[in-house]
This record gives sequence, structure tokens and C-alpha cells, in this order.
Amino acid sequence: MRILAVDTSAVCAAVAVTDGEKVLSESQTNTGLTHSRTLMPMIDSTLKNAEIPLSSIDAFACSVGPGSFTGIRIGVAAIKGLCDGTDKKCMPVSTLEALAYNLLGRSCTAVSVMDARCNQVYCGIFAVDENSVIRLTEDEAIKIDELKKKLPAYENVVFVGDGAKICHNALGYGIAPPALLYQKGSSVALCAERNYSEAKLLKGSELLPVYLRLPQAERELKAKQNLT
Repeated sequence: MRILAVDTSAVCAAVAVTDGEKVLSESQTNTGLTHSRTLMPMIDSTLKNAEIPLSSIDAFACSVGPGSFTGIRIGVAAIKGLCDGTDKKCMPVSTLEALAYNLLGRSCTAVSVMDARCNQVYCGIFAVDENSVIRLTEDEAIKIDELKKKLPAYENVVFVGDGAKICHNALGYGIAPPALLYQKGSSVALCAERNYSEAKLLKGSELLPVYLRLPQAERELKAKQNLT
């Protein structure tokens, strides 16, 4: 299955085109530019580099969160539009699970972490070996102090994601090498390839973001309401 995969869940934006588990073309940018500026040109150039027209893509894969509220919305909206324009279907992928696929091929406990601010991270824990990624915990927003209590239960912990340096500095444990630290479109595609059959594909209209917690403005409003 030819997949076009995108991830806009954090500062890093990533796009890949794969055929089966073969990566045909991949793009990644981590410059801080808004995804509304960079995503569609990245998709266009990635398809051109693969020498594949959009019409030959069989399905789309999208990281739907957790992560940046605005970033996730941009990626989801783009994939919805591509699904509508091509009459193709899509596969939603957990940002944290896709990050664990960055470490596929090494034997470790991948602790995917994204900076959620306020001393919190979005976190998912996965058993990784040469051939597989197995989910051990559900995705959650968790304080770093609470994560510290969980990790002694696991062996060979390796942090991956944009919260990895924060957690490594605070808690120790291993950290993914720089080339594997951030979101990769090929990991989103591989995660989708291994988790979805043709029967499980979604229509673009069914693709929804996964936030795990309320946006900051809503959290602040609730806090004010609780004080009155």
C-alpha cells in the first residue's frame, strides 16, 4: 500500500511517502515555521521526489495527537482535504506510538514524551525490539514527578520525542540519538501500515484530533470559574 504520512503535532513537521515498508521519499523540518506555511509545500516536494502523483497514493496516515493543539488541527485538516479531493481513506496514528517506531530495531523500552508545559509531558510507553513495537501504557498527560515513579518498573528505558531532553535531564535514563529524536513521517507510515487493514481505514470526515487535555485558554477559564 502506498501511503502519504504527515506529522504536525509539534515544532517539527514531517512528511513521507512509503510503498509497503519501503520509504520512497521523506521530508522533515524543525525550524519553528508555522505548519500552515510549510506542510503543503513539503507534501508537494515529497511526492515529486518520489516521482509519484497524488492520485497514485492508496491511503493517507496522520499523527492525530497528542501534541500542539494548533499543529494537530493543521495536519488533520490537510489530510481531510486530501481525502476529499482524491476520494481516498486515511489512518489516524498516535503521535507517541509513531515516535516509538523511531527506535524500531533496538531492544529497549521506548518512553515517548512530548513537552506539555507546566512540568507535564504527554507520555506513552512501548516495548521495542528488532521487529515490533508493543504498547505497554495508554497515552496520557502526566507530571514528570509521576513519570519518575513509573519508570523503575521498566528495563533499558530510552526517551524519544521533544520532551526527551527535559526528562533525561530530570530523571536520567537513555535518550534517542539526535537523528531519531523527533517526529518522522516514515514512522507514522510504518505505524499505520502495521496497525490498519483495508477494512479499518477511515473516511476523511471521520478523522479526529486527540488532545488528552483541554486547551490552555479553556483550562484557565475553568480555573477562574472555580475561584468564583
